[in-house]
Amino acid sequence: MADESPKSPFNSTQKTYDFIIVGAGIVGLATAYKLHKKFSDATILVLEKEVWVGAHQTGKNSGVIHSGIYYKPGSYKAKNCRDGRLQLVDFCNEHEVAMEVCGKVIVATKEEELTRLDGIYERGIQNQIEGIGMIDPSELAEIEPHVKGVKAIHVPCSGIVDYVGMCDHMMDIIEADGRGFVQFGARVHAIRERSSEVLVQAGNSTYKGRYLINCAGLYCDHVAKSAGLNSPVKIVPFKGEYYELKPETEYLVKHLIYPLPNPEFPFLGVHFTRMALGGIECGPNAVFVFKREGYEKFAFDFKESLESLTFPGFWKMATKHWRMGLDEYKRSFSKEAFVRGLQTLIPEVRSHHLQDSPAGVRAMALQPDGEILDDFYFERAERQIHVLNAPSPAATACLSLGDELVRKCESDFDL
Repeated sequence: MADESPKSPFNSTQKTYDFIIVGAGIVGLATAYKLHKKFSDATILVLEKEVWVGAHQTGKNSGVIHSGIYYKPGSYKAKNCRDGRLQLVDFCNEHEVAMEVCGKVIVATKEEELTRLDGIYERGIQNQIEGIGMIDPSELAEIEPHVKGVKAIHVPCSGIVDYVGMCDHMMDIIEADGRGFVQFGARVHAIRERSSEVLVQAGNSTYKGRYLINCAGLYCDHVAKSAGLNSPVKIVPFKGEYYELKPETEYLVKHLIYPLPNPEFPFLGVHFTRMALGGIECGPNAVFVFKREGYEKFAFDFKESLESLTFPGFWKMATKHWRMGLDEYKRSFSKEAFVRGLQTLIPEVRSHHLQDSPAGVRAMALQPDGEILDDFYFERAERQIHVLNAPSPAATACLSLGDELVRKCESDFDL
C-alpha cells in the first residue's frame, strides 16, 4: 500500500489485503492493531457498516474497566480480562485516552448474600485480582458514604475509560503507515473463498483478502452465515436501559458501585457507574428487544424479531428465566421499579434525581438448548475466523483478545 493513499479505499477492490477484519468496534480494531504490531508489513482492511468507529456495543456500554473478579478461573474470560485490563491501562496512559483506575465496591445488602459474596472473593483470589479486600460497613462508608450494605468487596483495580477514544487511537495507528485502512459504509453482504483468497462483498464493492476475521458484534452470526458457516449459535439482542444522575446529585457516587450478580443470569444487575467523560450512569436493566440495534423504547424489526422468536433456544431460555425477565420488564416500563432497584444500594436515590440516558444493546449468544454461551467463542473456516461470542468483559479484554486472535491466525493459517 505504500504507493496508495490510505484514504483511497476503492483502490482496495483492485488488490488483495493480507487481513480483512469485519467490524470497527473495540474487538475488531484491537485485532487489527495487534495484527499490525505482529506483522508489520501486512496490509489490513477493516470493513465497518457505520460511518464512525465503536457505533454500537463499544460506544453504548458503561465504559467500565472490569477487574476479572467474577469469571470462572481458567476461562477465556478470566485470563483475557486480567491481561487485557493491564494492557488497556498501559495503552490509555501511552496515548492519553481518557481513563481512571478509580476502583469499585461489590455490595452485599442482605445477610443471606454473604455466602455468594465470599464465593466471588474466592474467585478473585484464584484469578489473581490484585488489591481486592473484604470490607465491613464502616470501611464501605469511607469509600462510598451513601451506600448501605452488610459487607462488600473493594476492587481497587477496576476503572472507567473512553472506549470510543481507544478505537479512534487504534484506527490512527493502523492507518498511519498506509498499510491499514478502515472503510466506513461497508456493510458485508457475502463472503466466499476462492483458491488462495477470500472475497467479501461489502457496500457496492468487492474486497479481496488472504484471511478474514469476523468481529461484527450484534451481527456476527449473520456475517458467518453469509460465509456459509452453519453455526448452532444464534445472537439474541438484549437491551440495557439507563438513567443518569442529575448533576446536582452526583455527590451520591464516588466510584463504581455494584450489587451481587445473579449467578443464574449473565448480567451484573443495576449499578452506579462514574463515566470517563463525565456523568454518573445508573443501570442497566436487561430486556429482550425486537431489533438488534433497537435503542428506542418500542424499536421493532419484523425479520429480526421472527429470527429470534423462531429459534428454539430462545424459548428454552425464556422458560427458564421468565420470572427474572418479568422483573426486568417492570424496570423498563416503571421508573419507580427501576429506582427501587437502585435504592437497595443507595437508599437516598429518588425518582426526581434521575434523567434519561441512551440505551445499549448486548449481543447474547444462545445455543439451541437454551443455554447462554458464557465464554468467548470462535469458529473457523479454511481462511476465516469468526468471533461468535464476545460478551462483557470483551471491551476490557480487547487487547488480550487481539493477542488471542493473532495466535489463532498463526496456528490456524500456518503463518
